[in-house]
Amino acid sequence: MTDASTNSGEGGSDRQPIWGRPARGSRGPNPTHSRDEIVAAAVALADAEGLAAVSMRAVATALGASAASLYRYLSSRDDLLDLMTDRAVGELRPYPTGEGQWLDGMLRLARRQRELFRRHPWLVEVIHRPSGIGPEGLAWFDACLGMLEPVPCAASAKFEAIAMMTGVVSLFARSETAAPPVAFTAVDLTAYPHLVAAFARPSAPAPTGDLFDRTLRGLLTGLLSGV
Repeated sequence: MTDASTNSGEGGSDRQPIWGRPARGSRGPNPTHSRDEIVAAAVALADAEGLAAVSMRAVATALGASAASLYRYLSSRDDLLDLMTDRAVGELRPYPTGEGQWLDGMLRLARRQRELFRRHPWLVEVIHRPSGIGPEGLAWFDACLGMLEPVPCAASAKFEAIAMMTGVVSLFARSETAAPPVAFTAVDLTAYPHLVAAFARPSAPAPTGDLFDRTLRGLLTGLLSGV
């Protein structure tokens, strides 16, 4: 669910992913908190107040520690965001089994993603940032590829489909929290003849099925069928 790049606005393009580093620095006093506790406090803060509220100082305050002490475990806020993302992605477990059609299986995975975004709205903001990919992110990709194993197409096409699926799911998640659009009926459409004509036509029967499912079925089928 995340970009596999390790580029970072703070740490630079050569920033080593947090998962490849020791859980804490070798210097300084004995640790009073674990990396897990720090990440849990950050996730709770983001859930309650939004991502902007998550700073090293705010997380340290929530733990009753000093901001400086957190730098024995993490080198930057980017590290913290990477760990928060991977921890949230871990909630996608247990993954659905591969029984039935691959398309139905991918939709089960997508619905689980949407539920995750609903629980952690801040996650939509961080999954598209350049970041390291953690063990839970790798497990997610592995589960998706396992679901797509019956599809006879290149691995690159499958990775593109997984990325596009995540993008669409995040768009639906954003739309659930966005302000409702301005109704066309509240606007004078005289200068827009195509809109006038569209609204003048008799209403066709509404498409059957949920828009979320219909969109993803069309997307995944178009990307992976006959590739």
